[in-house]
Amino acid sequence: MSGLLALVFAGGMLASLPIAFAMGLAGAVVLIAADIASPLIIAQRLFSGIDSFPLMAIPFFILAAELMSGGGITDLLLRFAVQAIGRIKGGLGHANILMSIFFAGISGSALADAAGPGSIIIRMMRQAGYAAPYAAAVTAASAIIAPIIPPSIIMVIYALTDNSVSVGALFMAGIVPGLLMGLVLAVTNHLISARRGYGGGQPRRPWGDYLRRDWTVFPALLLPFIILGGIHGGVFTPTEASAVAVFYALLIGLVVTRTLTLAMLPGILVRTALMTSAVLLIISMASVFAWMLTSLQIPQDISRFLLSLGLPRLGLLVVIALFLLACGLVIDTLPAVIILVPILAPVATAAGIDPLQFAMVVILNLTIGMITPPVGGVLFVITVVARIPMGQIVRAIWPFLLAHLVVLAAIILFPGISNGLPGLMGYTR
Repeated sequence: MSGLLALVFAGGMLASLPIAFAMGLAGAVVLIAADIASPLIIAQRLFSGIDSFPLMAIPFFILAAELMSGGGITDLLLRFAVQAIGRIKGGLGHANILMSIFFAGISGSALADAAGPGSIIIRMMRQAGYAAPYAAAVTAASAIIAPIIPPSIIMVIYALTDNSVSVGALFMAGIVPGLLMGLVLAVTNHLISARRGYGGGQPRRPWGDYLRRDWTVFPALLLPFIILGGIHGGVFTPTEASAVAVFYALLIGLVVTRTLTLAMLPGILVRTALMTSAVLLIISMASVFAWMLTSLQIPQDISRFLLSLGLPRLGLLVVIALFLLACGLVIDTLPAVIILVPILAPVATAAGIDPLQFAMVVILNLTIGMITPPVGGVLFVITVVARIPMGQIVRAIWPFLLAHLVVLAAIILFPGISNGLPGLMGYTR
């Protein structure tokens, strides 16, 4: 039955079925073939997979990001990034990375980052003389910072699949790795720009003139601090924080920047509903697949096998990291979290690996898969918005992919990168 489950799932993927339907089909086929329970249980599992209060954070965070984009915050953030570091060597590349760090604190989604501000900065970089594939590669590589720096949709889902960590602790654990990713990407961009002669962007305006025109960017930059401060201070839960983010985004767009109008809200709500439904469909179908894995005791078999290898903690973590990198090549991030975390987290716990360190290794591993072919979601988005063949982007992105792997290796070797800030802020899990 385990082989049948894997065969149907792989067959669905090869037949170009959406991954959600491939998982649901595999679970249904094995359920019927093994006669484990009535097929009616599938409907129950589909519903129970998304019947969770913390999951309400997902539509709210998506809505907050849409409101910020609709309210012109994306343009403000981009102008601020260009104003701050756009003049130095490779300046627009650095501004691209800094823009992604800012937007990560709002959206929590790599795809939103790539589709929104990504299209604007790619056009700016091309006009400034950067090679089009290089501009697209920088944008794709920096977009995956969004799921690492809080708020993060992936972290919300991870916390639901592993009770040993909380959403608040994961949010704190992602700050340092996310900033480290930005730093390593900036170093890579500087080295390549110096070799290719990529200069800065447009001349910087006087700061006084900039502040008079674009001062409204600073209230928008407060959103991540409001979310994290409120969660850490016990003012609201992560789910409630997502609702606060929506209210704050409305306040910024309607009152501060005044670029968000009531006429925009129906379109924003429709886009939010479509994105939310796609995410929740993946989660519900993955819950059927994960339940079938548990029923067949596949997690227990894999756990016993990995522990029987007798590897030290570091060796086991490296083996798991390599396995996750391979999975990220062919499985989207959200279903991979739901399927793999219940299998691998108990192994890590039994081996004495810190749950927060392990969580960041998993999240970063699978997020890197978003910029690797053949199933890299961010690559597909960038291909569309930049109108560049994927092959050209893939050839240009390798230096940045290696930079991300350096960060991954650092998290594996030095647990304090992911555990230090949560421990300092009082999170034990």
